[in-house]
Amino acid sequence: MTLANSQLREYLNFLIVERGLSKNTISSYARDLERFIADAEVDDFALITPLSVENHISRLRAKGLAESSIARAVVAIRNLVEFVCKERKSLNLIMDVKPPRVKGRLPKALSIAEVNDLIAATHSPSNPQALRETAIVELLYGTGARISEIVSLNVSDVMKIDGGEVANLRLTGKGGKVRVVPLGSFARAALDQYLVRIRPALINKDREALFLNDRGGRLSRQSMWTMVSEAAKRAQIPTEVSPHSLRHSYATHLLDGGADVRVVQELLGHSSVTTTQIYTLVTIDKLRENYANAHPRAKSK
Repeated sequence: MTLANSQLREYLNFLIVERGLSKNTISSYARDLERFIADAEVDDFALITPLSVENHISRLRAKGLAESSIARAVVAIRNLVEFVCKERKSLNLIMDVKPPRVKGRLPKALSIAEVNDLIAATHSPSNPQALRETAIVELLYGTGARISEIVSLNVSDVMKIDGGEVANLRLTGKGGKVRVVPLGSFARAALDQYLVRIRPALINKDREALFLNDRGGRLSRQSMWTMVSEAAKRAQIPTEVSPHSLRHSYATHLLDGGADVRVVQELLGHSSVTTTQIYTLVTIDKLRENYANAHPRAKSK
């Protein structure tokens, strides 16, 4: 094993143990850094120069990578170099290297009518297992959870009040941060139907996981993604729909309804309100459109 690969392994272990980052984040960092090692022929991360990073950026652009992916790769390189230099108390040669600026993209939210159509498309009287799909979509839209947070749910994360009625959901987000989110009546009803009518028959390998596959193991991210995508096709929604589309829709619809941005920040599990504020731009665009269509002096004759 080369010194660079050894440094990479040590850094990834630090991210897992000390920072508590998710497996998906670790995998992304590992791919970016392994590609840099191979591309720039890195021998020692403590000796990386700005020119090495700039050349790597140029090669990534030539391969057609998105600016957001390139920016993430540069951040990963900078963080690893900083880690190695701190350990060795040596000079960080790339501390002033900045990642490419990424133009902010507004998240695409479904309309309320499209969300209703999507949920309706999960219903199937002839297939009782469809109750699992309905519960998943209702939770994604009803809590704004990331798909990874829904996949990792255990039965113990379903929080009930006196009388046994489901009331809240405990979600574990990025960095192991736990938050409790309320469930609306539709999400509660769908989850209750799944827990009572479907899950008992699926229990086999995993007794803790909330959402089980047909073999009794924890349902995967890919399976949930496919469920949402296929339901969107059945609902004939013209745009591409993913589980993250429902998170965007959740945030946008809350703000449209008058929710405070800091409340939405807590519900989404954002560490900074700046991340949440991108959704306010969506609602401002909607207000501007409504104003232009409704106000008698908004348009020129």
